[in-house]
Amino acid sequence: MINLQLSDVSHIIQLSIAPVFLLTGVGTTLSVLTSRLARIIDRSRVVEDLLHSENSPAISPPGVEEELHELYERSHLINRAITLSTSCGLLICLVIATLFMGDATSLNLDKLIATLFVGGVFSLIGSFIYFMREIFVATKTLTRQRKLGRRKIIERE
Repeated sequence: MINLQLSDVSHIIQLSIAPVFLLTGVGTTLSVLTSRLARIIDRSRVVEDLLHSENSPAISPPGVEEELHELYERSHLINRAITLSTSCGLLICLVIATLFMGDATSLNLDKLIATLFVGGVFSLIGSFIYFMREIFVATKTLTRQRKLGRRKIIERE
């Protein structure tokens, strides 16, 4: 039977403040990740159109196929980061719900709450690792394009 007092509810809310702040950060991270994914998808559409257009020459410009491969790699990395961030958000929401349910039902759910919280933190760590890998691939792409640009300038001279 659920028997809640006003003081119990305020205590539960105090306990859930830290997970709520983490959830806010995860939401912001998801916003950044999804905007990066949208930009990757837009760029891959442009590159695919350039590569498969009827007006394009038989030989594609240098680096186009490489860029498309790198865009696919980046999209896979960002998708994994989004999946892990979403998992983190879900686990943190479960922490908050379990805090309320444990206190309301007087069940000892401390180990479950700790497990869910640690799982959420590990998911967030994994998300940041995939995000960092995606940034490295994007930087590699930029470096390669810069070198190709220099070659074009040298060829013109």
